[in-house]
Amino acid sequence: MTRRKSRKKGNPVHGWLVLDKPAGTTSTQAVGAVRHIFQAQKAGHAGTLDPLATGILPIALGEATKTVPYAVDGQKEYRFTVRWGVETDTDDAEGRTVVTTDVRPTRATIEALLPRFTGAILQTPPAFSAVKVAGERAYDLARAGEAVELEARPVEIDALALVECPHADTAVFAAKCGKGTYVRALARDIGRALGCRGHVAALRRTRVGAFAEADAITMDDLRTAADVDRGAPVGLLRPVETALSDLAVLRVSREETVRLLRGQPVLVRGRDLPPSGPAYATCKGHLVALGLIEKGQLRPTRVFNFSEAG
Repeated sequence: MTRRKSRKKGNPVHGWLVLDKPAGTTSTQAVGAVRHIFQAQKAGHAGTLDPLATGILPIALGEATKTVPYAVDGQKEYRFTVRWGVETDTDDAEGRTVVTTDVRPTRATIEALLPRFTGAILQTPPAFSAVKVAGERAYDLARAGEAVELEARPVEIDALALVECPHADTAVFAAKCGKGTYVRALARDIGRALGCRGHVAALRRTRVGAFAEADAITMDDLRTAADVDRGAPVGLLRPVETALSDLAVLRVSREETVRLLRGQPVLVRGRDLPPSGPAYATCKGHLVALGLIEKGQLRPTRVFNFSEAG
């Protein structure tokens, strides 16, 4: 007896929702809530935000999940508050105090230190992080009371500025950084370098690649929009290719589209040839494939099917 192939549950909804994540909600919970509102077959996010943090959490629905790696690789921007005098085991306000000090830095001392934490630096992730240790998440080991030893790794801090010092105990910073940077670790290391210790008291992400605060919607406003529309508010979604803004784009013919969808390369000679590397192809404004330009050809690595989520 043959079994009929089961259909995926949910609707074939495709695009990016730029969520302004509230404090107290995990990134996984936020994705689940958005997926439920849209009744989407598939959903994912571009870069975890800690429960304490607020701000930009780009959520991919349907075929947009195929572009998540490109959004994750995009530059991030943060605004965060550091409380001096207390270091915690999580490097944020949710952790247990491990060190205290009466030392407080001056504005001049802080600003003089910042170049040391700008550019390519080595950073040791927090013990309470998603970094894997022998196949286990570091935060699972830390919560179990095990000592977690993580290796320092290179990260890129493109810009770091002191915004204000509301009072002696706190300072507010703005940072632009690359993939893999932990703002909590940055606050911890600045506090140690200043001799005053510190932890993140508040954190807000203001940009992820092409996704900015101006594009974001709160969960409350999203639910309201869903009630008004009596269904998924698809008008709030940004195009799948929004995450690909840094890639070269090729416009291909219908015949070339068929080849790409079959996993076959197409020639790009005779055009304004982009440099070798990642690119994506469109046909009459519709996204067709992601791929690599090599030796005058676009070789597809992922293809898109908007008739159903795949």
